[in-house]
Amino acid sequence: MAAEANSKLSSKAVIRTKRLLKILPMLIAGLFFMNTLLSTFGIDYRLFSYLASVGIIPWLFIMAASYMFRFCEYHRMFLWYVLANNIVCWADAEFGLPISNWSLLVLHFVLAGITLLLVLFFWMKCKKNKP
Repeated sequence: MAAEANSKLSSKAVIRTKRLLKILPMLIAGLFFMNTLLSTFGIDYRLFSYLASVGIIPWLFIMAASYMFRFCEYHRMFLWYVLANNIVCWADAEFGLPISNWSLLVLHFVLAGITLLLVLFFWMKCKKNKP
């Protein structure tokens, strides 16, 4: 009986974790985009920075978990967006990209647009392949 109860608790925890991991990349990407957009206009909500920033180790864990739970590729596209944005922000902070703030904002919009197009493409592909 105890083993059966533990098994049910474990499977419920896995299901909850899987649900969280499914929406986490979208949430992080959305907060990251909002933070970038607001920062461009001089509005600095540090809470967005703290919530949206993801280091390489947590990023690797979320990416590995998406493969472990066999998520469709469109879930991972949000993680690739976060990584690309982190690289752009890091390069700008370390080396000072030789572009204006407006051009940097356009670059972030282009990254978001490409990501959303790829998300749509992979979502359609994933839905087509499911029975």
